[in-house]
Amino acid sequence: MSTSTRPRLGPLVFAYALASYAVFFATFLYAIGFVGNLLVPRSIDSPALVPLGDALLVNLGLLGAFAVQHSVMARPAFKRRLARVLPAAAERSTYVLASSLALLALFWFWQPMGGVVWDLHEPFARGALLGLYAFGWGLVLVSTFLISHADLFGLRQAWLYMRGRPCPPLAFNTPGLYRMVRHPLYLGWLFAFWATPTMTVAHLVFALMTTAYIVVAIQFEENDLLAVHPEYADYRRRVPMLIPGPVRKARAAQAATQNLPHDTTRTTP
Repeated sequence: MSTSTRPRLGPLVFAYALASYAVFFATFLYAIGFVGNLLVPRSIDSPALVPLGDALLVNLGLLGAFAVQHSVMARPAFKRRLARVLPAAAERSTYVLASSLALLALFWFWQPMGGVVWDLHEPFARGALLGLYAFGWGLVLVSTFLISHADLFGLRQAWLYMRGRPCPPLAFNTPGLYRMVRHPLYLGWLFAFWATPTMTVAHLVFALMTTAYIVVAIQFEENDLLAVHPEYADYRRRVPMLIPGPVRKARAAQAATQNLPHDTTRTTP
């Protein structure tokens, strides 16, 4: 797209990015209520409307559709095709918007399934799990700001495009929690999906499927990061994926040192 079109399209792209972000933020808030059965018209444990088998098929289909959308649109090949019809600065916002709409569809068409796997009544245990639930959502949000919240949700790209300025890729960095685990954002999702004092069958299906997706998605994401940031290989050797552990981290660092005894030029992120 020529630079002469940027002044004309820039405000539209930025408005599109803001609108996509607004949809994401509303979806994020609804997700907190959906998974935690809080203040939303349809939650993960609303009254069952269809037989168990039908509900399971619908829910697996919804989760599968979200996984396909979320993964396919994140692939570099899809991004290149999308850039043929949209300004590159709008690509991330389009991904955010599509992911938010896919989640909203999942929330709306989700079928509760009844049945209880566990139900804790002891006040301290219930309070602890609810605290971990809140911690998980907070960790998700904080993790996005540690990297670049504006870049992750397409606002930085659209803003620079509107200003007619280039948008260089972010440098590889490991701030704060990223020195303890490689994926604190995904760790936050796991807390949010599993920390519940009452685990129903529907919630268990949701937690199992999203956990499986997270484990697979990490492999694709790390391959993409390695392609762009070769230093990620050393970072991956040193820092655990999801579970913090100083012993494991120390052993990984020692192994990396033994494998590269003469490499004095390697930088540590």
